[in-house]
Amino acid sequence: MNETRLTLAVQKKGRLAEGGLDLLKRAGVKLAYGRDDLLRRSENQPIDLMLIRDDDIPSFVASGACDYGIVGENVLYEAQNKTARMADLEIALKLGFARCTLKLAAPKYGAITKASDLEGKTVATSYPALTAAYLKERGVNAEIVEMGGSVEVAPRMGVADAICDLVSTGATLEANGLAAFETVLESEAVLVRRKGAQKEDVTETAERLIERFKGVIASRQTKYILLNAPKDRLEEVRAILPGTDAPTVAPVVGRDDVVAVHAVCTEAVFWSTLEQLKAAGARSILVMPIEKMMA
Repeated sequence: MNETRLTLAVQKKGRLAEGGLDLLKRAGVKLAYGRDDLLRRSENQPIDLMLIRDDDIPSFVASGACDYGIVGENVLYEAQNKTARMADLEIALKLGFARCTLKLAAPKYGAITKASDLEGKTVATSYPALTAAYLKERGVNAEIVEMGGSVEVAPRMGVADAICDLVSTGATLEANGLAAFETVLESEAVLVRRKGAQKEDVTETAERLIERFKGVIASRQTKYILLNAPKDRLEEVRAILPGTDAPTVAPVVGRDDVVAVHAVCTEAVFWSTLEQLKAAGARSILVMPIEKMMA
């Protein structure tokens, strides 16, 4: 492998894999398809992808086998709490996808409703190091039971008194008679690297890739709004537009009482936002996604 090429570790399968590959595609990185299940090469950037298990990504980056990695914060912090050599890993950029929440949960209507209630109890989890660290910080002594999957059935089967598991909608907890009572970690996909250990010959590539990632993330969160507004209610309309400081205002041909407003909105645009704009006299309201954005 050419040493001047940046090596990026990405999860081989799953939600992080899909999100990571989509992010690279949107950032203009064109990947060649080959027979190698482990390595994929970019055709237009000096970047190589290592496709590996998500649990292995922190080790690959910490050892220097990969320059950067895309991994969930939950996996990163579990590795850092488990192995001292992972302390040199740092987050270069939060990527805004694969969001999930690690929560403590216990049987509904039971006696366990807060972390301190776990004193002397057992907690089943796939994140033993993270869970142990969280409870230790709060002075709680509990036995951690490590499980590779089906954590939510542990209390019902008598394996543990409570669990610490990833929660999205809460439907799985509900189906197993559990209720979440405390958040251990809010997680999302992150780009990680070793502190101060980047190879000089990939620095430029890394900086360019990170800037492109930032542009993709910004465009996902940003919308372009076009509308016509009564000139005498322009300030009212501007106040409603979310996350915009200076929209473009232009005359409308044949109308002295109406102006066209174009705005880049950096905050969420909800149906309620459109209803407020309409109530303020705005008409012909269009909301469009932004494909690329660079500050």
